[in-house]
Amino acid sequence: MKRSQLAVALYAVLTFAAGALVGVAGYRLYTSTTVDARGQRRPPEDYRKRYVDEMRSRLKLSEQQVGQLNVILDTTRDRFRQLRDKERPEMKAIQDDQTTHIRAMLGPAQQAEYDKMRQEREKHMEKSKGGPGRH
Repeated sequence: MKRSQLAVALYAVLTFAAGALVGVAGYRLYTSTTVDARGQRRPPEDYRKRYVDEMRSRLKLSEQQVGQLNVILDTTRDRFRQLRDKERPEMKAIQDDQTTHIRAMLGPAQQAEYDKMRQEREKHMEKSKGGPGRH
């Protein structure tokens, strides 16, 4: 008789422990933070600060090296901006050409709806990027 009472007590403890584990796992799942690709974008300065901090700590950079790294990062950023600015008119010309060809294949009612679609898309792009939209 004592053996069956011990088995019942053991099963009760195991059932309680399993319930506690399921409860903890469920709570962690419920309270965990999810990733949202549409969420707020971090400013580039945050990424740069994190990058410089990681370089400083992992590579044990001196203050002089950190200064040199910042100059390199500034120069690289400026070169990318110059390249984007240089290519922007060419890209706009390609987009305008696409728009012209699409409008040419559409009827008058379709063109009006296409123009409306483009305006909606432009507004959406401005909201999501905080700047002028694309066509």
